[in-house]
Amino acid sequence: MKNIRNFCIIAHIDHGKSTLADRLLEFTKTIDSKDLQAQVLDSMDLERERGITIKSTAVQMIYEYGGEKYTLNLIDTPGHVDFSYEVSRSIAACEGALLIVDAAQGIQAQTISNVYMAIEHDLEIIPIINKIDLESAMPDEVEDQIVELLGCPRTDILRASGKTGVGIEEILAAVIERVPAPTGDPDAPLQALIFDSVFNPFRGIIAYFKIMNGSIAKGDLVKFVNTGKEYDADEVGILRLGMDPRQRVECGNVGYIISGIKTSKEVKVGDTITHVKNPCDKAIAGFEEVKPMVFAGVYPIESEEFENLRASLEKLQLNDASLTFQPESSVALGFGFRCGFLGLLHMEIIQERLEREFDMDVITTVPNVSYKVYDKKGNMKEVHNPAGLPDPTLIDHIDEPYIRSSIITSTTYIGPIMTLCLGKRGILIKQEYISGDRVEIIFDLPLGEIVIDFYDKLKSISKGYASFDYHIHDFRPSKLVKLDILLNGEPVDALSTLTHADNAQSFGRRMCEKLKELIPRQQFDIAIQAAIGAKIIARETVKAVRKDVTAKCYGGDISRKRKLLEKQKEGKKRMKQVGNVEVPQKAFLAVLKLD
Repeated sequence: MKNIRNFCIIAHIDHGKSTLADRLLEFTKTIDSKDLQAQVLDSMDLERERGITIKSTAVQMIYEYGGEKYTLNLIDTPGHVDFSYEVSRSIAACEGALLIVDAAQGIQAQTISNVYMAIEHDLEIIPIINKIDLESAMPDEVEDQIVELLGCPRTDILRASGKTGVGIEEILAAVIERVPAPTGDPDAPLQALIFDSVFNPFRGIIAYFKIMNGSIAKGDLVKFVNTGKEYDADEVGILRLGMDPRQRVECGNVGYIISGIKTSKEVKVGDTITHVKNPCDKAIAGFEEVKPMVFAGVYPIESEEFENLRASLEKLQLNDASLTFQPESSVALGFGFRCGFLGLLHMEIIQERLEREFDMDVITTVPNVSYKVYDKKGNMKEVHNPAGLPDPTLIDHIDEPYIRSSIITSTTYIGPIMTLCLGKRGILIKQEYISGDRVEIIFDLPLGEIVIDFYDKLKSISKGYASFDYHIHDFRPSKLVKLDILLNGEPVDALSTLTHADNAQSFGRRMCEKLKELIPRQQFDIAIQAAIGAKIIARETVKAVRKDVTAKCYGGDISRKRKLLEKQKEGKKRMKQVGNVEVPQKAFLAVLKLD
């Protein structure tokens, strides 16, 4: 055990985690040069296309140092704020972390929040300045920032380049010298933490674990503590680039177990594995439940695909424990699921994965957050969906969630960022100068305001230089109203939103204008209205497509033409009674991008 090191890589988006992981794999000869490709550990097509890490990936490397062989278990983690749950799970399975900071960009918001997460778990942090080969690199200034953040001596900070391979040897040496070996008792009853799981169509569910105490062998009868289910360990092994079966996995190591589990509810990330004959006395503590921030309805386009959608979401949930869902129904869209996501990027990724991995065509409704609604009797009800809002006459007040957000930017962009946050009903808490021309602005913002397009706007007004991180702070009373969209007098519940009373009028008008562009013309007029309760606040009309019925009349009496026009008018009236309006998927998506 003294020769095992478990460590993860943490950083802000695009600071070079996956590239550095490639160099470590190459240097320790875990991967042959013929198999080498950029971002080896990003196995999903989606990750490669977007150049972001979505899933944490575990891999074991063997490295010889000082005449001894060491086993290094590395977990590469995502950097985007929406996937911080993946990072928290990886940190729970490690004793050390490589903190990577871009030499050109310096410390950013996500770097700080990941560092605090690692410090809470008592990890040994090894700071590394990456991309020192860039012309715009400023390693000395970035070194000052790291010293200020961590309070470590300058000699502890390593300089490296993931692209050219400079400093990789020093990083491996630092991991072996500074990261403590895992502590645990190899002779105690088995206690292993599940930190991830994947679905394999041929072998069932594969759980990844880290052994805290004891050891596990092939053929053992094991039990999952939280669910109480028992299984035979058909195969255990360690994670190289693929799965590497072993007869036994020892204490302190990271490995996998295949036991023919078929249903996803039986594997919970954060659960503890133990032996049936000699169980451990308690489960491993300190694993937090995920709290979804953004809720949206996901509906199949064909109603008979409902069960397939349920199965697909269950399989995705195995691979991504931060996704939550429950069935719901809508008048306009039929049966579907109300899903909880960690943010908008997370929602977009899930939607794309449903299409790519499971061939599911889905409609996603306008995302919203959860509100606490208090009635006149003082009872509280949580509402995730505007359709679940009680009658306005019964509501005493509504509390909405507020976040404490930290925005780090250069001083040039303070003005536009302040304007953006104040326009979103933000409250400025404080502003601190970190170093030179970098400033941290802390705002309290309503979560409902940032959920749609805040992050995109922040990036564009700061030319990509502002970084954003947040956590839920509290609930505060707010003057919210339910805005309904009516098509020919019929409410479309999938387009309903909860919005602040001051923004309702302008938002309703913009929504009507956008829908007028997107709803195809029918043979009758379509009235698009925005309403708060019974009060209409905005209206647009999609004009009817009209056939020229008088074309065949040339000359003759006017009454002939009038007769044809009256007949057409009757037909239009009848059609308006039976005709219904299809809302295209583009319309649901356009509402998200309303500017």
